Amino acid sequence: MANEFSTQHSLYFHIPFCRSKCPYCDFYSQVADPGQLDDYVELLLRHLAWLSKQRVLIAPLATVFFGGGTPSLLAPEQVAELLDQVRRTAGLAADAEISLEANPGTVDEQSLRGYRQAGVNRLSFGVQSMQDKALQLLGRGHSSRQAVQAVNWARQAGFRDIGCDLIFGLPGQGRTELLQDLAALLALQPSHLSCYGLTVEQGTPFERLQQEGSLQSPDDELYRDLFLTLHEQLSAAGFDHYEISNYAQPGHVCRHNLAYWQRRTCYAVGAGAHSFLADGYGMRRSVPADLQLYRQSLGAGCDPAVTLETFDRRGAMAETLYLGLRCREGVAEGDFRRRFGLGVAEAFPQAVKRCGERLSYEAGRWRFDLQGWLLYDHFISFFL
Repeated sequence: MANEFSTQHSLYFHIPFCRSKCPYCDFYSQVADPGQLDDYVELLLRHLAWLSKQRVLIAPLATVFFGGGTPSLLAPEQVAELLDQVRRTAGLAADAEISLEANPGTVDEQSLRGYRQAGVNRLSFGVQSMQDKALQLLGRGHSSRQAVQAVNWARQAGFRDIGCDLIFGLPGQGRTELLQDLAALLALQPSHLSCYGLTVEQGTPFERLQQEGSLQSPDDELYRDLFLTLHEQLSAAGFDHYEISNYAQPGHVCRHNLAYWQRRTCYAVGAGAHSFLADGYGMRRSVPADLQLYRQSLGAGCDPAVTLETFDRRGAMAETLYLGLRCREGVAEGDFRRRFGLGVAEAFPQAVKRCGERLSYEAGRWRFDLQGWLLYDHFISFFL
């Protein structure tokens, strides 16, 4: 079956390098030197050329996203070279959103001006906290002062779409500390905020600290209070709570992330990158998180990606709800019926019933309320 979003394609670049590894992070990355970055950009260019030769990148891209890792370790000239290759192959839509994740301690006014001249029009700063003690706990390589300076530099460089990430639920953090973080962030006047509860991932240094009893996570009641405080404060400041963890000023939602949540095609380039192809019921692929294997595959002229999952009708219906119900817009009944031949309540009658009043159907759309989002993993499990 054809996907109605199949003509709106996106591209993700994974940059798996950092100056140091944060103790909470389980994403694929490693500490790099400038020579490795030069070599890696050549591999990305080769990967783009392979996709073009296979006639994969054939439609102008609606969004491009540089994620990591720390993409702001790339020189502006390297970002420009990659985007020029994209323009020569797939092309970019006239209003394409081009995002780059940046750590405040890795940029200056000159590099930010360079990114803007290269074509980047959206920045996402990994601020995480405006408290220096918390930043040290998180292993971040910047101070709160540097975060303020980076955002100011970005605005002076001509960026109007500036996002910041915030981690909440830190050890020792209560409502008072969260309000202080929010006040400091809002003073920077960002257009977008991504607010993530701290999770202790398997295999990270934070997991070891938790097992030793030296890292305490908030209990359910405190987490609920912090989550609702974010919603209350940011909504009052004019932000739209458009996805469980994401807030945007009007006109500043992250279109690239919406492509993920709406199951649109997103190609992926780079070691450790994940892609989704919307044809049929959908397919997920990934490039193994192995730089040597990535180099060998491209050197042999082979596809460096492997298929993770090819969806059947039932799996595609479940994932459509799993991703779509994360968003304030929810899932349109008409779209769901056109794609799958039946409505949400017909496909998942028991799941809909078990969600009760937390899941509503109004104006042709299925949505979770705020309490449903707070217990999202619990309620969405009924559909999986």
